[in-house]
Amino acid sequence: MTAQLPVPLTPSTRWAMASLSLSMLMPSLDTSIANAGLPTLAQAFGASFALVQWIVLAYLLAITSLIVSAGRLGDLLGQRRVLLLGIGLFTLASLLCAVAPTLGALIAARAMQGVGAAIMLALTVAFVAQTVPQARTGSAMGLLGTMSAIGTTLGPSLGGVLMAGAGWPAMFLVNLPLGIINGGLAWRYLPADPPVRRRQRAGFDLRGTLLLASCLGAYALAMTLDQFNTLWLLAAVCGAGLFVWSQGRTASPLIDLALLRKRSLSRGLAMNMLVSTVIMSTLVVGPFYLGRGLGLEAWLVGFALSVGPCVAALSGVPAGRLVDRLGAPRMSVAGLLAMACGAAALAQLPMDVGMIGYLAAIALLTAGYALFQAANNTAIMAAIAAPQRGVVAGMLSLSRNVGLISGASCMGAVFVWAQGPAASAEAVAQGMRSTFALACGLLVLALALAVASANQLKRR
Repeated sequence: MTAQLPVPLTPSTRWAMASLSLSMLMPSLDTSIANAGLPTLAQAFGASFALVQWIVLAYLLAITSLIVSAGRLGDLLGQRRVLLLGIGLFTLASLLCAVAPTLGALIAARAMQGVGAAIMLALTVAFVAQTVPQARTGSAMGLLGTMSAIGTTLGPSLGGVLMAGAGWPAMFLVNLPLGIINGGLAWRYLPADPPVRRRQRAGFDLRGTLLLASCLGAYALAMTLDQFNTLWLLAAVCGAGLFVWSQGRTASPLIDLALLRKRSLSRGLAMNMLVSTVIMSTLVVGPFYLGRGLGLEAWLVGFALSVGPCVAALSGVPAGRLVDRLGAPRMSVAGLLAMACGAAALAQLPMDVGMIGYLAAIALLTAGYALFQAANNTAIMAAIAAPQRGVVAGMLSLSRNVGLISGASCMGAVFVWAQGPAASAEAVAQGMRSTFALACGLLVLALALAVASANQLKRR
């Protein structure tokens, strides 16, 4: 049996993928680029650390709250049209961040930047199905995963270099040339939108959008603030109930609840959230184990923390090719199995293996993550009709963000509880092992869902 040759991409398709790659890189870069400048920004505006944290929090809250609505707008008004709006909004907001005269103005501009980022993240994945041949979808998803990992990894170091060389506004001005190039590529090479019917323009669910944004915003605040967490969590639960109630009583719901009755979609979203929770655990627990448990110097901790995202970035494109060759269901199971083995290794890691043993387990976990992401994204988007791709892509990004927020808070709380009041190196190591024992359990649950989905496809 001869090997199937890969489907070649036309020059126009390659330029379109360059635009989608930039649309994934820019929001991912700004998720972490401002973190390096928080001490400098606190000094520049004479503000406390608690206040300057809102520079990061406003951006994340805007993305988390609006990402599903952004996908729905793309379905209704045209995905290229709305993506161009998002790129323009993100670029303009970056300029406003750079010239902000006060901390309040900077936080407001970052929220505006988050709105543009929500549009870009929601619609980038949705565009893949109509941009590249079906046989290359996995490779395209892998490339987008690579760009996301590169942006998140590059953010802190690039922010530090720009801030040291040209001051803190340079962290935001770097988006201007990227935004202009991206807008030109999107306008020229992305598929044109079909004509928008008049009834579609009136079909946006504003009430559902506000309820969902309020619910998700309250959940994000409950997971990130130190005070009033119970009240915010109660508000999130009430908001979720109101949102579900409203979706069943509107002619044009923001989310068609019937979509969630599709087991393949609901399982894919659940797996995405569980996996994102585990990945965030590595970023929350890792620095404490490396610094306090193993006693590494700060520069070595920084190096060790960059290994996981670098592995994910390098694995993205090969993972996508494996998905194209061997199929998304099989590769979802393989990716989750690799992640579970990595988490199990961390849960039993003896301290005497040092940094090398930790990095080997992290490399296995993050390589599995890259494979799972490419496979899961491909499987979900391939099963969705074109008119619903925008909102489903938004739901996919939303499940990831909810997982990241949950991982930062809940898994961090598990680490603190398991560590106990002692501050010894062994206590920190025990906290790390307990956290990844729970993470391994979450991955086994995700693996069970993936096997169930694969078996369902076999029976068809």
